[in-house]
Amino acid sequence: MTRIIVLPHAELCPQGAVIEAEAGNTLCDALLAGGIEIEHACAQSRACTTCHVIVREGFETLEAASDDEDDLLDRAWGLAPQSRLSCQVTVGAAPLTVEIPRYTINLAREEKHT
Repeated sequence: MTRIIVLPHAELCPQGAVIEAEAGNTLCDALLAGGIEIEHACAQSRACTTCHVIVREGFETLEAASDDEDDLLDRAWGLAPQSRLSCQVTVGAAPLTVEIPRYTINLAREEKHT
């Protein structure tokens, strides 16, 4: 199992979290399985940027992003040099520390306002 540290996020995990993930799973699947309800509006089909994360530690251990992923990331809020789409990151053996940006660009999101 691979250790993933999730830095605090005001809505998704205010205290931060430490989860264990199976190597070979996507980072998005690992976060969801660990109880972190990261957005993934396109059902992980690499068609949006809602699952954008910033890999603060362990970035250099990941496979390089594809050109398609890089093109999508150009539209992500809070883009950083270590930005990735969590649906495109395969968890390996190296531990990761990730930050989920405060905002996402989700043009299809429906919210209930009370």
